[in-house]
Amino acid sequence: MSERTIEGAPAPDPDENRRQVLYWRLLARLFDPEEQAGLESASLAVVEDIGLPSALLDPGASVDSVVQRHPELAAEFDGLMTPEPDEDGGRDRAAEVRRAALVSKVLLNVFATGSGTVTAEQLARWQSDAGWLERALGCRPGELRGGRAGANRAGGGQGVSPTGTGFGGPTPDLSRLIPEIGPELGSIEAGLVKRMQLREVLADPALASRLTPSMSLIEQLLRDKDNLSGVALANAKALIRRYVDEVAQVLRTQVEKATVGDIDRSVPPKRVFRNLDLDRTIWKNLTNWDPQEERLYVDRLYYRHTSRKTTPQRLIVVVDQSGSMVDSMVNCTILASIFAGLPKVDVHLIAYDTQALDLTPWAHDPFETLLRTKLGGGTDGTVAMALAQPKIAEPRNTVVVWISDFYEWRTDELFESMAAVHRSGAKFIPVGSVTSSGRGSVNPWFREKFKDLGTPVISGHIKKLVHELKTFLT
Repeated sequence: MSERTIEGAPAPDPDENRRQVLYWRLLARLFDPEEQAGLESASLAVVEDIGLPSALLDPGASVDSVVQRHPELAAEFDGLMTPEPDEDGGRDRAAEVRRAALVSKVLLNVFATGSGTVTAEQLARWQSDAGWLERALGCRPGELRGGRAGANRAGGGQGVSPTGTGFGGPTPDLSRLIPEIGPELGSIEAGLVKRMQLREVLADPALASRLTPSMSLIEQLLRDKDNLSGVALANAKALIRRYVDEVAQVLRTQVEKATVGDIDRSVPPKRVFRNLDLDRTIWKNLTNWDPQEERLYVDRLYYRHTSRKTTPQRLIVVVDQSGSMVDSMVNCTILASIFAGLPKVDVHLIAYDTQALDLTPWAHDPFETLLRTKLGGGTDGTVAMALAQPKIAEPRNTVVVWISDFYEWRTDELFESMAAVHRSGAKFIPVGSVTSSGRGSVNPWFREKFKDLGTPVISGHIKKLVHELKTFLT
């Protein structure tokens, strides 16, 4: 290297060096749990130099505990990994170093989960840290893992990258990145739940009270409920009910505007004040306006029609309860109960694997329904169809929702019966899976067959199913 090249080289940027130290430590910790002494000491010096607490480097400290001791940091974690506008075209390198320290804390706590047995306290701490990651991505806690709402409010743009790496180019498109993070968080959470001594935790009320209901936890409880008794079973039921109530509250807001039946104009409107059509009454009586007295004389009052046709809509929900469909089973059981609560909707619920179970008597109570399911086993949809077909009394007034990955044993026989339901005039809605994340796998053979039939498979997010059902029932 020539002397001229050395003289012309830019001076090293201390903030750039600090940022790189923090991210190298992050990568080292993610891929190797062993502490790298050099990176640890250098990172500690950086954190202290920029005025942040050393607890950010403590792998045993949750984000909650850091924020409790340093409440001024809470606002910095919110939206931490969303793009920031670059107003003057420059880079605030000092801010990037600070962001790197905070981002590293959140990512390490969520993605470096170690190995060995997990306690209830550790699971609760991870769930809390995952909530902070969701907040850093611009989402509400639980939004990515539970699919409780729209997945992203963070958009792309120009300027520094969301994590402050400062490449100077376009920011990664978070609208596509964030939905992919949800399933990964769910997978990590499921792994933590499997590493728990769940039966021992449930048998201890103090430990059980620290558990936060999640889809992964509910799946394990439903699989193991027949092996629980006494205090452990009571705690398991309490957790299932808590989760069911939380999800039901969210789904109910999506369904609550659904009305049932068309306005029946053959029935005269009730002449009561709440039905008075004030705008129409004024419009129809404008010819009676007296300009001298400035009064409107009303000859006739007009009322709104509110009576609806009383023919009930029949909703038949068939859910595959094999091992790969647990998420769908929970969500659809809750959704069926909500529609069962609407007036003039006759809901029937069938669950199946190699045998079919008519859960209609408990369709209004998802908690009781889930306790009666038995997850696992193979898949034979023909046994469910044998229960569903006799329920289609008035095809034009019936919708059949079939939720499965459609990896069936007797494929041709099942599809022909589904096509027959469609040809009868009933509305047949095949749903690949109804998961929290929207991710699901569908047998390609069935997907193509349904497409040719004119009843394409709805992709996995539950919002799409809610929309389809509301369209049919209104």
